[in-house]
Amino acid sequence: MLPSLFICHGSPMMAVEESPYTAFLQETGRRFKPRAIVIFSAHWEARDVTISFADGPLPTIYDFGGFPDELYRMTYPAPGSPEVAAEVESRFRRSGIATQRDESRGLDHGSWVFLRHMYPNADIPIVTISVHPFLPASQQIAIGEALRGLGDENVLVIGSGTTVHNFGEIKWKQEHAEPWAVEFDAWITEKVLNRDTEALADYERLAPHAKRAVPRPEHFVPLLLAYGSSSVTALPRVLFEGFQMGTFSMLCLEM
Repeated sequence: MLPSLFICHGSPMMAVEESPYTAFLQETGRRFKPRAIVIFSAHWEARDVTISFADGPLPTIYDFGGFPDELYRMTYPAPGSPEVAAEVESRFRRSGIATQRDESRGLDHGSWVFLRHMYPNADIPIVTISVHPFLPASQQIAIGEALRGLGDENVLVIGSGTTVHNFGEIKWKQEHAEPWAVEFDAWITEKVLNRDTEALADYERLAPHAKRAVPRPEHFVPLLLAYGSSSVTALPRVLFEGFQMGTFSMLCLEM
């Protein structure tokens, strides 16, 4: 049985970097050998849950600007899987969740940047799913719950985002983490580890510094989606934690 993961996808520059974090991603890829991967990406937003039905090789999306030319020459030509996409679609519909199909979407940097470290051969089928940032947290968890059990079928569900993601608060050359950001991550981590679904569904009111940490929720809701998809009997654990530039969280969780 595979768990669900929340992975910090980081800056596009991570694609060309070697660091303790990329070493962690490589080790995580060696731990899990799924038949397919389903990703909720912070960089694909839609009003309805939209599922990629592209077959592949999937095009690489360069949804960023101002980076070195070598990033724009990189590709991650993983296959898609209309079959797994149809299975995902069926699960959503059985749960009463409206869905749309996208027949051509490739992999945005919320997917391929970390996948090229986890699975460098790009040989595992990928299905991506959009996020709607402004649904209530309880509804985000419920959307994830529709996919509960995919891990039993050797499908790895990943929420790709960042817990603390506020460009207005970044301290570009600061090595130590800001206390308020650490407090927010610690609260989120404690609630996930204790499977406190009620508290997570009310994080905007209960979590310390929630508005400061999550001024716009598109990077945070993949955590809730992945959490919802995980087994209620799973024992969550922290896979990686730390901060870059004072406030940018690198927290990753297994759930």
